[in-house]
Amino acid sequence: MTTPVNLNKARKARAKTARKQAADENAAKHGLTKTQRDLNRAKADRAVSQLDAHKRET
Repeated sequence: MTTPVNLNKARKARAKTARKQAADENAAKHGLTKTQRDLNRAKADRAVSQLDAHKRET
């Protein structure tokens, strides 16, 4: 037979991975300098505007 699963440990492990993922996202989001964030935002805005400019009218 299989061994019983401790649900408390499973819950804590799942919560730990969720916290780790949130921490990684925050590190990526807030780990940049202001100029780097502005540059990334400008690049994203430019990409969106270029994509919109190349859409066909249907």
